[in-house]
Amino acid sequence: MDIGVLIRQSAARFGNAPALECEGRVVSFLEFDAATDRIGHALLAQGIEPGDRVGVMMPNGIECLAVYYALAKAGLVRLPLNEKDTPEQNAYKIADAEARALIHSGSVPPGGENLHFTTDSSWIDTVAWSGDTSACYVPRDPEAPYRLGYTGGTTGMPKAVTLTMRGEHAEVANFLIDLMPDIGPADTMLHAAPIIHASGAFFLPAFARGARSVIMKKFDAAEWLAEIERSRASYSFLVPTMIALVLDVHGVEDVDTSSLRRLCWGASPIPPSVAERAQKVFGKVLAQTFGQSEAPMAITVLQPDEHDRVGSAGRAYTLMEVRVQDDEGNFLPTGEVGEVVTRGQLLMKGYWKRPDLTEKTIVDGWLHTGDLGYIDAQGFVYLVDRKNDMIISGGSNVYPREVEDVLNAHPAVREAAVVGIPDDTWGEVVHAVVACRSETTPEDVMAFVAERVPSYKKPRSVVIWPELPKSPAGKILRRTVREQEIERISGVGSQ
Repeated sequence: MDIGVLIRQSAARFGNAPALECEGRVVSFLEFDAATDRIGHALLAQGIEPGDRVGVMMPNGIECLAVYYALAKAGLVRLPLNEKDTPEQNAYKIADAEARALIHSGSVPPGGENLHFTTDSSWIDTVAWSGDTSACYVPRDPEAPYRLGYTGGTTGMPKAVTLTMRGEHAEVANFLIDLMPDIGPADTMLHAAPIIHASGAFFLPAFARGARSVIMKKFDAAEWLAEIERSRASYSFLVPTMIALVLDVHGVEDVDTSSLRRLCWGASPIPPSVAERAQKVFGKVLAQTFGQSEAPMAITVLQPDEHDRVGSAGRAYTLMEVRVQDDEGNFLPTGEVGEVVTRGQLLMKGYWKRPDLTEKTIVDGWLHTGDLGYIDAQGFVYLVDRKNDMIISGGSNVYPREVEDVLNAHPAVREAAVVGIPDDTWGEVVHAVVACRSETTPEDVMAFVAERVPSYKKPRSVVIWPELPKSPAGKILRRTVREQEIERISGVGSQ
């Protein structure tokens, strides 16, 4: 089934019921279906051909989603661009994807003005909401490119993964089987995180089941609480940093969030202290979904009643397989740490124009995630850390996440990043950078950690920053932290 057909079927089933709401404006299922048809026809009328890449740089909103699914109907390939990225980063993606068109808000990224068709978002208003309602339908091979998803850039210049309609079907199926099994026409999905990233994955499952999607143009912790109460939202998605900010809102315990059945989270590990407090405030509603650009959103799921398994990323989705391998590609037994690998219909087709890298990443059908972890006897996956982030200090392996969890348990610490700093004696020494919610000192933080971890895992130094750098998906950029701290420490040493 084409994604456009799914949109059309939901429109027929749910008709004039509210499909989307943003800042008081409501669009029905039928209106959304018609708008995506009109935009699709209008794009093809500009001479853009099926298979062409179309850049979309728009903020959270109804129009953003209308364009996304117009591209699906017209056989065009979505190239998501983030307004928060630098102009140079977006220019790189436009060039790398060989885009032929761009729909944008704000300024045009370099190179965007030279494409076959470039327009700002006001163009959508002129074509989307009135006029011909004939169906836009361009069949697409399930293995043909559907959208390009660029990696988060935590390890350098982002790579594009080629995602297919086959993978999109698998993501929707995984969500409806395991993550959102009871969502229906009486429910509301509140989108507060960027739709360009994880939150957007929740729209299609909700739409297919007749649920309303309420969209916040940007996240604000107090406004999210107010919107949960106003809209009686039953589902929402936040990254752990957002959950921590919500819990810091004065009077959070007094807000009526009783409608919330699942507060889904992902993109980065959640500090155990944050998860514990969230469950005290909201009840047992936390549901983790773990994925990556190469297997979007749905590798493993940790259900609300499983969050007592601290540190677990849950079990494989029903339609996914997850195993652990050593460096030689041998499958490891229960409890042994190795690289987490996965396979299923969700996987990317490959890296865009990078067959060499694809061959290294997908081996015998198994996607190598780059995450170190182990699987227990019940099938629960525990992620130890990113393979490339492990610190080797004096011959001992230190996994940053383990130390970060302890740092995040400090009452004053809001978020933490642990990195290895080169050292002539130890090879690397453990170094921590934290951002705080209340006043503390590096000495106090170091003493707190020293009581809770072995000596070789203790940070030898702690620095306090106002905020830690993050990728557009909300992941803390350890690489950036490490680079800046090495530069700072080298500068101090050379003075």
